[in-house]
Amino acid sequence: MILFLGGCAKQPSLTQKPKIDPSLPKVQEIRVIADITSVAFEWNPVYDERVEGYYLYRSTSKTGKLDRIAVIEDRFSSHYVDEGLKPNTLYYYRMSTYDSEGKESVPSDVVRIKTLPVLESVSFIEAISNLPRRVKIIWRPHPNPRVKEYIIERSEPDDPKWKPIGVVKGRLQAEYIDKNLKDNHLYFYRVRVKTFDSIVSAPSKVVKAFTKPRPKMVKNLKATTDLPKKIVVSWDKNPEPDIDHYNIYRSAVSDILFVLHAKVRGTRYTDNIGKDGVTKFYKVTAVDRDGLESFKQDNPVMGATLPKPEAPIIVSTVVKDNTVIIKWHPRDDRSVKYMVVKEEREGFLNTKEYKYKDIESTTFVDRTVVPGIKYIYRVYALDRYSILSKPSEKVEVYIKK
Repeated sequence: MILFLGGCAKQPSLTQKPKIDPSLPKVQEIRVIADITSVAFEWNPVYDERVEGYYLYRSTSKTGKLDRIAVIEDRFSSHYVDEGLKPNTLYYYRMSTYDSEGKESVPSDVVRIKTLPVLESVSFIEAISNLPRRVKIIWRPHPNPRVKEYIIERSEPDDPKWKPIGVVKGRLQAEYIDKNLKDNHLYFYRVRVKTFDSIVSAPSKVVKAFTKPRPKMVKNLKATTDLPKKIVVSWDKNPEPDIDHYNIYRSAVSDILFVLHAKVRGTRYTDNIGKDGVTKFYKVTAVDRDGLESFKQDNPVMGATLPKPEAPIIVSTVVKDNTVIIKWHPRDDRSVKYMVVKEEREGFLNTKEYKYKDIESTTFVDRTVVPGIKYIYRVYALDRYSILSKPSEKVEVYIKK
């Protein structure tokens, strides 16, 4: 154990105060090569048996204090790399040898060297506008073979802080597509390059681009209220040349629950309701070939199918000589024809029904009545579309035997 401890060299320290031994050999002929954040050293190794290794000192000032920054623990070494330096910065170095007690030689002559400036970014960059919710950025591939990848950064007018949004790997790659963006929005972009040894360049010049706007809101929206069992919705053609289709949204109420009902290529849509007196509310949007959809109207348009005509009012019923004469007045200007429905009841189970159609006057004469049978009459109105009104009040007739 005593022999082992006595034979061990004292471990040198970066903070150890220098103790100069002028008899120790001095480091000669130091050669340096600079990179962006590092400096490589080469020297003639000192093979003197008293030498354990080398101390390296550094300063950023010609007249400032040099700090010990490295201990090279083998006298046979002849190369070292000082890393983590600032780009484009002047540094001053000296070296010395040290022995097993930590004493060191007279330092070498000062070596002055400047690290390389930060790598330039790409020389050409462009951002392409008017794409749907995206921007395409292209650039010229960097000529330096050390480039590993490209870092894409973005900012916005209302958020000027630059943020990394993507990485494109491979020096020869030359595009990036930024997706899921806002419509009709301005974006700014720049590119940095990163080397295989993790050195990041200065940013490129800034380019800008707008995303494609939505189509304009559909104008002059109309819906019919005077057609039988259908509603026709129409609107003006949108000015954009790349409109693909229009979406029809429909609701039974005016302010909520609008759901997509139909898609059409033209500027007219027929909604076949199939019922009388139905009201619907509509909003229409334009959709371009890229799938961008215009905003809906704030206020919908109301459409309706024609309601049933008003039922006629029977004004008189006369029974004379086995003849029934019924007169009525129309309650609706739409009434153009009438229909009379007669029920013939003989007992509780024996019932017959007769319909008298296409009556153009407001009087009906029935000469087919028979004493001892109960008759019930109702009058209906029809409009020009043959929409049938609800029945009038019934009239009951009974002629005694």
